[in-house]
Amino acid sequence: MTTNDFLNPVTTQTWSNGRHMVRCVKAIQETWDVRTFSFMAEQPLLYFFKPGQFVTLELEIDGQPVMRSYTISSSPAVPYSFSITIKRVPGGKVSNWLHDNLKEGDELPVHGPVGLFNAIDFPADKVLYLSGGVGITPVMSMARWFYDTNANVDMVFVHSARSPKDIIFYRELEHMAARINNFSLHVVCEKHGLGEAWAGYRGYLNQKMLELIAPDYLEREIFCCGPTPYMNAIKRLLESNGFDMQHYHEESFGATPADVREEAKELAAEAADADPVPLADQHQVEFTSTGKSIRVDPGETVHAAAAKLGLHIPKACGMGICGTCKVMKTSGEVSMEHNGGITDEDVAEGYILSCCSVPQGDVAIEY
Repeated sequence: MTTNDFLNPVTTQTWSNGRHMVRCVKAIQETWDVRTFSFMAEQPLLYFFKPGQFVTLELEIDGQPVMRSYTISSSPAVPYSFSITIKRVPGGKVSNWLHDNLKEGDELPVHGPVGLFNAIDFPADKVLYLSGGVGITPVMSMARWFYDTNANVDMVFVHSARSPKDIIFYRELEHMAARINNFSLHVVCEKHGLGEAWAGYRGYLNQKMLELIAPDYLEREIFCCGPTPYMNAIKRLLESNGFDMQHYHEESFGATPADVREEAKELAAEAADADPVPLADQHQVEFTSTGKSIRVDPGETVHAAAAKLGLHIPKACGMGICGTCKVMKTSGEVSMEHNGGITDEDVAEGYILSCCSVPQGDVAIEY
């Protein structure tokens, strides 16, 4: 009898961008209002992804389908599961529902992984991770990956939290900093409550703090994620000091900005008052699976065409980031301005993101 007689072969598949059924196998309370959910597949599946990328959850809340995207916080070096870390927020329909309802054993579909904000596409010997609040999740995935793979990357990790009780992954971060000499950890707390001891940086991250923490920050690849005001302040700081912004990367996923929504409303109002577009200037969009078609004005998206026909193509972000609205284009040409929600391989096969694809002529869509 040989050693191989004791080993059972495992049939393993590899994760690829698309729709997958997963099961929640763990729910971990990270802080008083932040929880991590870990997922696996029934059949062993290797969850390879680029650290920093995200997935989109397909949920049903109050009888209504809801799609919401969350960054993967785990490392692909732990390949048979993946985790997302979610903060409960006042009025947050999806985040609060997940905290209150998602439990071990529950199954749900996920889409992904996708995202341009990742550690693999922007390799560097020296990196600076800047995060605020739950924006720590993508940079934590990056740091975990380099830690797990013993990468020769000089990492400076700076996290801003409201108070000591709000620091996500604090014990693990301290453990990483204690174990390797190429991981430098710095935490900034806006305030601290009664009975909370805190000897670290206080207030908000500013230039003097940054110069103390990372004197060579102008030479580092910077990955930033956090609330919009936080990221805007970081960008202003870097630009005012002549930082080469080609080496600055931020996680841009989130709700459609208010100014974008207002601009869309204004454009819609202008379109309603405008003269009809001549038929010769319109393009036909045909949905071959349902046998429906419609003519659209220049500038209208494939997703808008589907909606006019009563066809519901799932969509989450509306900005070409999450990849939820991916459909197959069987003929014709479109102009697609996406933000990382689709791979070059998918595009080569004929897939498009309907939310950001504008027909350049007559097109046929498999839907």
